[in-house]
Amino acid sequence: MKVDTDKCTGCLECVDYCPVGAIKQADVGGVVSIDQDECVECGCCLQVRVCEYEALWQPELEWPRVLRSQFSNPRTPHPSTSIYGRGTDETKTNDVTGRYPRGCIGIAAELGRPGIGTRLSEVEKVARAILPLGVEFEKDNPTYNLFEDVATGRLRPDVLGERVLSAILEFKTSQEGALQVLQALDRVSREVDTVIAVNIGSMWDPDGTLPAEKVAEEAGFRLRPNGKINLGLGRPKV
Repeated sequence: MKVDTDKCTGCLECVDYCPVGAIKQADVGGVVSIDQDECVECGCCLQVRVCEYEALWQPELEWPRVLRSQFSNPRTPHPSTSIYGRGTDETKTNDVTGRYPRGCIGIAAELGRPGIGTRLSEVEKVARAILPLGVEFEKDNPTYNLFEDVATGRLRPDVLGERVLSAILEFKTSQEGALQVLQALDRVSREVDTVIAVNIGSMWDPDGTLPAEKVAEEAGFRLRPNGKINLGLGRPKV
C-alpha cells in the first residue's frame, strides 16, 4: 500500500485501521507514511474508504510481495488453490471429507493474528520443528506451495522475509505420535516472534470419546470453551 503525499492532508483517520500498525505520521510534512516492511498488504485501510481525499492507493504487487496480499487480504485468491485469504479448509470439514480417518489426528497451526502478524520465516521454523516427527503436510494448502524442500521443511529463500497477517500449517499425524507433535509445537512457540493457535481434530471413537481431546489434554493444551466445535452434518466418507 502506498500514500500519495500530494493528496494526504495528515488527518490521521487511516492510522487506526491498520491491523499491524504500519501507518504512522511522517516525521516531516504532516502527512502519513506506510512502513513497507511492516505492511502486510491486507488492504484494510483502502477498503474502509476512510480517506476522503483518496491518498491511499494499491500498486501492482509482484512476487514475492504479492504473497502478503494473498495471505492477508480476504479478497485476494491464492493462485495455487483458488481459495481466498489464509486459504485452507482446515480440519473443520473432516466429518464429510474423511481427510483424517480413525487413527489419525489432524492439526492446523496458525501463526499470527491481526495486530501481531508473522513472517514466513517463522512458518519455516515451525515446519522444521515438527517434520522429524513424521507429520504429513496437507498439499491443498497455500503454505505447502511455498516449500522448496518439503522433506526438510525448508521454504523458498525468496519468501522468508515476507510479512503476513497469518499463515496456517496444516498436517496430520498418527494418534500415537500426536502427543510428541503437540509438545514440539509448544516448544517452538517459545522461539518464534508471533503467536500460534492450534486447531486439533479427529473422528469420534465408537465409544463416544474424542481422541483429539484426550491427546490435547495429555499435552497440557487447554481447550478453549469459546473455540470452534464443528459437527459433521453431511454424509461421512469414512
